[in-house]
Amino acid sequence: MGDVHLRDLRYFVTVAEEGSFTRAAADRLFVSQPALSKQIRQLESRLRVELFTRGARAVTLTAAGEALLPRARELLAGWEEALTAVTAAAEAALRTLTVGLHARTAPGLPTAVARVVDERLPGWRVEFRQVTWDDPATGLLGELVDLAIAWLPVPDGQGLSARIVAREDRWVALPAAHRLAGAAEVEFTALVDEPFVALPVTAGPMREFWLGTEQRTTPAKIATEARSAEEMFAAVAAGTGVVLLSATNAVTYTRPGVVTRPVRGLPPSELAVLWRSADRRPGVRVVAEACARYAR
Repeated sequence: MGDVHLRDLRYFVTVAEEGSFTRAAADRLFVSQPALSKQIRQLESRLRVELFTRGARAVTLTAAGEALLPRARELLAGWEEALTAVTAAAEAALRTLTVGLHARTAPGLPTAVARVVDERLPGWRVEFRQVTWDDPATGLLGELVDLAIAWLPVPDGQGLSARIVAREDRWVALPAAHRLAGAAEVEFTALVDEPFVALPVTAGPMREFWLGTEQRTTPAKIATEARSAEEMFAAVAAGTGVVLLSATNAVTYTRPGVVTRPVRGLPPSELAVLWRSADRRPGVRVVAEACARYAR
């Protein structure tokens, strides 16, 4: 037997309920009576049975038709339930906004943003996702996330909108036994010959910013690369190299064997909320505003 289409079962059930090809075709299915008759004949051919006894004024179900009718109704009802579930899941996905992060965010920010969403966007929800530094746009370009909280710069010309929420001096993380660990502040010129823990090459302009490339006269010495803050601080603690970081992250991340000091001679870092400019969903603006407010 060949595969039976749901349309054929729907046609069969409608004819059975109406007891007439003409009424089923004209009143409920909105197809021609010959086309309906042809589809039912094809269904009978696939099943190798006759489903209807055809009379001059009405049609009635055969024994095979009687056996098929309740099962056909179950199959159609099951398909409708599946469609309803799929639609609900799709709508839920559209009403879920994911915020990407490269590093830890301000304490309490996820809870505060979720509270704003509950108040201003009933039926919506927000999630936070950690993204590695391999992705310079924090998941936005691959549509892994809907918004991001990230330190600039990010790649230009990619259709992203940004709202700067904070500017902070850059600091340096040093091994505790480093020669500069006892200084209150560190001049960047004192660091240019140090081995650095770098972001991956795929991090693009963000890698160069955290190496201080624009303020150098010679290329940075790269001791190793790190894809996450945890990898970075582990490398520093092991004495592999030093790393520049924001003032906030200098306080947020503490690890035995690592000291952090402010750096002079560098422009500040900028923290921004980012989103795709073409994404016009109202929820994106609400979450961007909430993230901006609490990320400060």
